[in-house]
Amino acid sequence: MAEPLDAPLPGFTLRQLAYFVAAADEGTITAAAEVLRVSPSAMSDAITELESVMRERLCVRRRAHGLTLTPAGAQLVRHARLMLAEAEELRRSIGGGGQLSGPVVIGCYPTLAPTVLPPLLQDFAELHPHIELSIREATQDRLAEDLASGRIDVAFVYDMLVPGDTERARLYELQAHALLAADHPLAGRASVRLDELVGDDLILLDAPPSSEHTLSVFAERGLHPRIRHRTASYEVVRTLVARGLGYGVLVTRVANPESYEGLPLVTKTIVPPVRPVAIDMIWAPDRPVPARTRALIEFARGVPWPS
Repeated sequence: MAEPLDAPLPGFTLRQLAYFVAAADEGTITAAAEVLRVSPSAMSDAITELESVMRERLCVRRRAHGLTLTPAGAQLVRHARLMLAEAEELRRSIGGGGQLSGPVVIGCYPTLAPTVLPPLLQDFAELHPHIELSIREATQDRLAEDLASGRIDVAFVYDMLVPGDTERARLYELQAHALLAADHPLAGRASVRLDELVGDDLILLDAPPSSEHTLSVFAERGLHPRIRHRTASYEVVRTLVARGLGYGVLVTRVANPESYEGLPLVTKTIVPPVRPVAIDMIWAPDRPVPARTRALIEFARGVPWPS
């Protein structure tokens, strides 16, 4: 005879939790029912039963205003997401034949993408062909929001403006450099000083945290650069600099010494050197890390990244 359970079985089901989380995400029972392809009445009944089991009012349902979570409902949604994720991982681990499978969404700051993504999308993908990798490129403030909401699983970012409540691994460090047109008066020098550049026009990469970092390296030396153009595109910075419209201060280096238009560019070491910028891999601390995501994290730790 089987041993009796030490604790009673819960009175709720995973289906009820899934319905409730979907309703919270969509804002209305009707919209959530459409997403899950069930009837609105079935979803409404499931949420009512869940409230009965929990002995708490979990949401306020108003026909014209949708669904609003109570404090107890918001707490339940957080725990339900974890339970549903664990249940899905259990299904995959039992039914996957020992192979890691399922989706992993990688967030990446755009200027890091050409360096970070190739080994992940090729080498890691070859090791784990059943893992479905997808990419989201965005500024770091957006990536932090996506990580907190669960829209991405892991992000590759500069170690600036990163929330303190994330798990992280240091991958490598880069030194900022000056980018000049080939015919710039300082192009023949082995290195340049920021006080030699500050009188010229700056083409600023204006995407958090790059803009903050560039302006901070000048401020630390009591300098105030004259910004001629702002752009969120790394390649536009290189193109405008190559045309002689100003200089750039960038962190990421590219092997191609020419701009998008084929005009020559030169990179120069800044002296005295500015503080290096670290590149980190981050993930949320308050959610279980699936085995497939853990495998990607461990793989990234072992990649011989540039320095």
